[in-house]
Amino acid sequence: MEFSVNQIAGMIGGTIEGDGERLVDNLGKIEEGKARTISFLSNDKYENFIYKSEAAAIIVKNNFTPKSTIKPALIKVEDPYSAFTKLLEEYNKIMSYAKSGIESPAFIGEGGTIGENIYRGAFSYIGHNVKIGSNVKIYPQAHIGDNVVIGDGTIVFQGVKIYADTKIGSNCNFQAGAVIGSDGFGFAPQADGTYKTIPQLGNVIIEDNVSIGANTTIDCATLGSTIIRKGAKIDNLVQIAHNVEIGENTVIASQSGISGSTKIGKNCVIAGQVGIVGHIEIADKTTVSAKSGVSKTVKNPGTILSGMVGFEHKQYLKASTLFKRLPELHQQVQQLEKIVLNLPTEKKN
Repeated sequence: MEFSVNQIAGMIGGTIEGDGERLVDNLGKIEEGKARTISFLSNDKYENFIYKSEAAAIIVKNNFTPKSTIKPALIKVEDPYSAFTKLLEEYNKIMSYAKSGIESPAFIGEGGTIGENIYRGAFSYIGHNVKIGSNVKIYPQAHIGDNVVIGDGTIVFQGVKIYADTKIGSNCNFQAGAVIGSDGFGFAPQADGTYKTIPQLGNVIIEDNVSIGANTTIDCATLGSTIIRKGAKIDNLVQIAHNVEIGENTVIASQSGISGSTKIGKNCVIAGQVGIVGHIEIADKTTVSAKSGVSKTVKNPGTILSGMVGFEHKQYLKASTLFKRLPELHQQVQQLEKIVLNLPTEKKN
C-alpha cells in the first residue's frame, strides 16, 4: 500500500522539507535506509545514518537542521518517536481492516447482533446471544462464548478464547492464545486435606482501548467482575486472577502475576516477573521494578518498589525488620565513628 509523504505528514501533523510527492510503501529502521521507506530520528547518536539514507522520508524534531545534503524528505514534528508510533498504529489499523468477510467453515449461534464490516476467520466460533460491533475482526480458531459483548474496532487474533458473559469495549486488541474469563483459582481446604472447588460465577469486563498480549490469562470473578479499565496495556504471559481490578492506562510487562481481589491504580507500571499478593491495593502511578514482590498495600501515589529475596520465613521477617532500619543504623554508625575519631589517643587505646 502506497502513501505520499504529504499524506503521511497529514496523518501525524508534521511539516515537510523536501519532496512531498515521494511515495512510501513500507516502514523501516533509520540504520537500514531502504528506498521507499519512512523512518524516524529521535536519538542524536543515530544522526549519521540520515546522511547516507535512501529512504523516501524521515521524521525528525522541529528544530533539526541537517549538517550536509540528504536525500530523504524530512517530516518535522515535536516528538518523532510519538509520531512514528502513531504512524505504526495507523499502518496496523489499515492492514488489520484489510481483512473482511466470512471464511468457511465458521459458526455463529442464534439471538446475537453483528455490526458492519466484520471479519470472521475460518473455524472461528461465536456463541448464542453475542453482540458484536462494527469493524470487528475475529481471526481463525477464535472462540467467543455465549452472551459476550464486543465493541467497535476490536481485534481478536488466532486462538483467543473469550468465555461466556465477558464484556469488551471498543478498539481492544487480543493477541493469539489469550484466555479471557477462565475460572479463577478458587479452592476451599477441607478437614481431610482435600480441596473443594469454589464455583466461579462472575465475569470479566474489559473497557475501551485495552491491549492483551499473547497467552495472557484473565480469570473471571468468583462473584461480580474482574475489571480491566480503559487504556490498560498487558504484555504476553501475564496472569490476572479473579476479582482483580487494573486501573486506567496501567501497563504490565511479561510474566507478571496478580493474585485475587487486588486493585491496581491508574497509570501504574508493573515490570516483568513481578508477583503481587491478593487483597491489597496499589496506589496510582506506582512503579514496580522487575522481579519484585509486593505483599502490602501501597498507599502513596508515585511510589517506586524494588526487590524481593526468598528465604526461610522467620529469618526473612527478622531480616526485613533490620533492613528497614538500615538508614537509621548507618546514621548511628557514622555518629559513633565521629565520636571515636574525636577521642583522645590514650582513650582510643
